[in-house]
Amino acid sequence: MKLATALLALLATIPGSAARPALSEPASGRRVEGDGDWAQFRGPLRDGISPDTDLLKQWPAAGPPLLWKASGLGTGYSAVSFSGDRLFTMGESDGRSRLLALGLADGKVLWSADVGGPGGSRGAGPRSTPATDGTLVVGLGQHGDLVCVKAADGKEVWRKSLPRDFGGKMMSGWGFSESPLLDGDLVVCTPGGPRGTLLALKKETGQTAWQCAELQDQAAYASVVPVEIGGMRQYLVLTGNTLAGVSAKDGKLAWRAARQGKTAVVDTPIYHDGVVFVSSAYGIGCNAFRITAEGGRFKAEEIYAGTQFSSHHGGAIRVGDHVYGLGDGRMKCVELKTGKLVWEDRSVGKGAIAYADGHFVCRGERGPIGLVEATPSGYKEKGRFTLEKNGGDAAWPHPVIFGGRLYVRDWDLLHCYDLKAK
Repeated sequence: MKLATALLALLATIPGSAARPALSEPASGRRVEGDGDWAQFRGPLRDGISPDTDLLKQWPAAGPPLLWKASGLGTGYSAVSFSGDRLFTMGESDGRSRLLALGLADGKVLWSADVGGPGGSRGAGPRSTPATDGTLVVGLGQHGDLVCVKAADGKEVWRKSLPRDFGGKMMSGWGFSESPLLDGDLVVCTPGGPRGTLLALKKETGQTAWQCAELQDQAAYASVVPVEIGGMRQYLVLTGNTLAGVSAKDGKLAWRAARQGKTAVVDTPIYHDGVVFVSSAYGIGCNAFRITAEGGRFKAEEIYAGTQFSSHHGGAIRVGDHVYGLGDGRMKCVELKTGKLVWEDRSVGKGAIAYADGHFVCRGERGPIGLVEATPSGYKEKGRFTLEKNGGDAAWPHPVIFGGRLYVRDWDLLHCYDLKAK
């Protein structure tokens, strides 16, 4: 035990390799591509929890120090992912949607790669965050263009169209918005439609590994989450009609549960200790299902359903036995296994959250950004500042905490703040 504690302490001193809080580890202990890095949407476990420690516990009145501000990224709602000395995002400019690489030190654009056409029925620009393994970068455009490029120079390796190549269909008109998952040698995404809701491609070539034809729902906007349940590696997929688990090995449907969404189903599912928690807006609220396995067969049983927690687009995060989020204009804390509302507060309004070192960064979609202690004992704000809107619609990109820094994308701009305690 002493050796393990010492090892964790040592890891926490290495930049980019900080020890992850024990409360966040899944039962399997297995992570996805980019372990030790923030290589895709919501991080290594797709749970929004940063491994960073030794961060500011109270912000100055004007907010944490601004290290740099990058401009010229284009329109859209992409957040950021990282590998080595660069970060990746997406944006629409000069009539095209693009993948971008920026230098981590100063935010300078290193290369730009074409993804696809501009616009969209519900606003301009990509909605997806790229995924990388350090060698390749994969991004998804709002029209379903899935593109893989080299991380070093942006040179295209392969491309696919989810509608044309896989029969992709969306549940409503905001365009393809999920962030593709890199898991080992697979790229996993959700084209939706009668040829199969979930799809896995070979990372190196773009060749089809499998498409889950047992599930034929139209795609929603939620990104896939990898978990291990009952000894099976599987992907959680959430649509407007269904919550399901699909075998990572062969794309076979392991289990499914009926769960009706409306208009936009956006947030990634949360899995912990046999329980899957999901939430969406437009009057639907939250549900939890217990997933069990016996004799190689899986069963999903609903534990609760209610409107006490409703998440629109900004993500929900589990810390310990509780789930926190900003979905319907108030920050809320609920018990994961019972759904009981523990507390709520106006906070920064509707928006997105990220977690690191015992605190949430809460990013309101109209500008305010707050630091809030992660505790079920009540709402405790530790600082706030306002990032003035840079045109466009509401600010929807999730904030990202990594390497002692806070990254906040706002349309054409990316702000990088210093969160390290001095």
